[in-house]
Amino acid sequence: MNTIPIALGCTLVAAVLAGCGGSGGSSGDGSPPAVPLEISVLGNRADLISGGQALVEVKIPDSASVRAEQIRMVLNGKDVTDAFALRENGRYMGLVEGLAEGGNTLVARAGDATAHLVIKNHPIGGPVFSGPQVGYWECTTKVASPTPDNPDLGEPLDEQCNIAEPVYRYRYRTLDGTFAVYDPSNPPPPEQIARTTTDEGNTVPYIVRIERGVINRGKYDIAYLANPEDPTKGWTPYARPASWNGKLHWKFGSGCEFGRRQGNPGNVLDHVALSRGFMVASSEMTQYGTHCNDVTSAETVMMLKEHITESYGEIRFTTADGSSGGAHQQHLHASNYPGLLQGILPSDGWQDTWTTAREFADCGLLKRFYDARKDAGEPFTIMQKAHVNGHVYEQVCEGPANTNMASRTPFYMDPSVGGAGCGTHWNVWSEGNLAGIRCTLQDFNIAVFGPRDHTGYAKTPLDNVGILYGLRALNEGKISPEQFVALNEQIGGYDINGRWQPTRMKADPGAAEIAHRSGRVAHGKYLGEVAIIQSIFFNVVEEHYDFRGYVIRNRILREHGDHANHVIWRYKQTPPNYTERLFDTLNEWLTRVEADRSDKPLREKIIANKPALAVDACWRADVSQWSTDPVYCNTSAEPTSTSSIAGEGDNAVYRPGVDEWPVFRDTRVAAGEGLASDVMKCQLKPLSRADFAVEFTPEQWTRLEAVFPEGVCDYSKPGIGQEAPEPWQSFMDGPGGKPLGPAPVSAPGEGAA
Repeated sequence: MNTIPIALGCTLVAAVLAGCGGSGGSSGDGSPPAVPLEISVLGNRADLISGGQALVEVKIPDSASVRAEQIRMVLNGKDVTDAFALRENGRYMGLVEGLAEGGNTLVARAGDATAHLVIKNHPIGGPVFSGPQVGYWECTTKVASPTPDNPDLGEPLDEQCNIAEPVYRYRYRTLDGTFAVYDPSNPPPPEQIARTTTDEGNTVPYIVRIERGVINRGKYDIAYLANPEDPTKGWTPYARPASWNGKLHWKFGSGCEFGRRQGNPGNVLDHVALSRGFMVASSEMTQYGTHCNDVTSAETVMMLKEHITESYGEIRFTTADGSSGGAHQQHLHASNYPGLLQGILPSDGWQDTWTTAREFADCGLLKRFYDARKDAGEPFTIMQKAHVNGHVYEQVCEGPANTNMASRTPFYMDPSVGGAGCGTHWNVWSEGNLAGIRCTLQDFNIAVFGPRDHTGYAKTPLDNVGILYGLRALNEGKISPEQFVALNEQIGGYDINGRWQPTRMKADPGAAEIAHRSGRVAHGKYLGEVAIIQSIFFNVVEEHYDFRGYVIRNRILREHGDHANHVIWRYKQTPPNYTERLFDTLNEWLTRVEADRSDKPLREKIIANKPALAVDACWRADVSQWSTDPVYCNTSAEPTSTSSIAGEGDNAVYRPGVDEWPVFRDTRVAAGEGLASDVMKCQLKPLSRADFAVEFTPEQWTRLEAVFPEGVCDYSKPGIGQEAPEPWQSFMDGPGGKPLGPAPVSAPGEGAA
């Protein structure tokens, strides 16, 4: 099968012999060397296997005289040959079961030829690479009153919430285009069940089988068109039925909360994906609204993809969608764990979790400052706030728009506040319960950042030392020098408990470095090696505003010199058949990449195989057509913020016209940072009058010097510790992350005794 390549390490026989543990040449006694065998684990790296089993293939070079029936397979000294066979797909494969936790040696023997591979197995409840799991985890597998959408999984077997076996439920597509419950013991007449034709041209009954189980402490769902021969049965991993095209689509969930109780997966009844033959998967651990930890999310995707491979067969490629927190995850997984996702469809597009967390902090501080100025009789106008914040108007930061950033500040930073049951947990942190659960982003990710001191509180990378809030507004004449000085004097920061303080907030030592080095700030290197269609609703009025997608574009541009793998589609009203257009374009794109047998690097294949529709565009609802004019659609990497203005004086506000598509900015770009907006803690330089287009009085300058005794941000330099993260990092050896390095490969011989 010609799958899209996944760059996880050396996997070819030539690599084994040349640089991954083996050697060429003779056997040492002058006789020709034994023909090498190659053992490969399918669906995952051999050192990241979980659940006690692995799907394995043994390859025999075409030039060898060895036949498949001559191969003997031995696991930890025990013969397991019966698990293997020359399958109908022509490959010698087997599901190796009974792996011990930790290292296992699998040996293949055929005459004088031998090879071995060490397989490291982890618990199905995790962790595999995410590090120590958060505590006080509550299982909800036992459902007292089951429903078709919330089946009873039985009592948990252990604290990891593992269950005896998955359960299955069924749906069918009615003739009027809805999903209904399908009862295998009393099915509807066949003529009442719709039929669907997959993208491989196979027409099958539109019956959906949904597997629910528990992996990595989280409930998951896997949905797929049922086996046409028997809807209640699956199939072997060696021969998929006509109903599955071998492709997987992942549903990532929005939000960012720190729950400690099992929730439910996202909705996997995705008609567009299922009707085309895709398998659709989701896990509660990839729903940011209950579990805001991108490392655990990536780990869960990896573990479930392994499970799918072992149960159903190899995955040709994986696509994904998800808005808001779902966009966080897609960007971060593509950036940090290349090969998990080949194509993504992020919408409401946050770039990552931590660089947007900076703005949640900023907006809380700005709202406090603006309120104080209003109370003092010296309010900022709507336009002045807009230019200081970088937004279209003040509501993005401070409301009263329903979704505004200042209202969310405590949910990221206050250990006593939090959704998904964290803030109401019986053991939540408080001044009187200092050892309680802390509902902050960093504490939920303490395995990444580690503790700051003896308190056990997690380190935070949030920092605003040196930030010249409102710098662009000042230099453009939108606010006065006195307003600028007062703003920077009074904005302050937050302490580790989310309480306001008059001094700026400082990242804990090493925390900003960890944020960059471990990949918590999405980086453009590997984002440039996936197919991306960024869906951008023309939203300039609340926290999911347009600029987020352009941040990703600029990060890719900086690393690769272009952003050709990144497509932006903008719209003010949802275009007709928009979901289908997104999905089908990405599917066509990746199918063409998969078919490209050239020796081009992956990124070149992605760029060379773009479908005609995979271009920047905007939907003009006024004339019911798509425009691909980059000037009209404002899709360059440095988009304009030009907009019409409604009202006058203090009531003036930006109000884009029908033919205007402005893109505003964030608080840090408004303070002088570049469009990649990815500095957690800036390097400093001395305060200099040359950086300002205005004149300050001596008294104002003295006040500024008092605010910035260490200097101001120097955005001509990278941030503190800002470097490209190594891919595939593990936190099992402690906070900070450690790259796993090349994936293990088989080597000649039987290994250590």
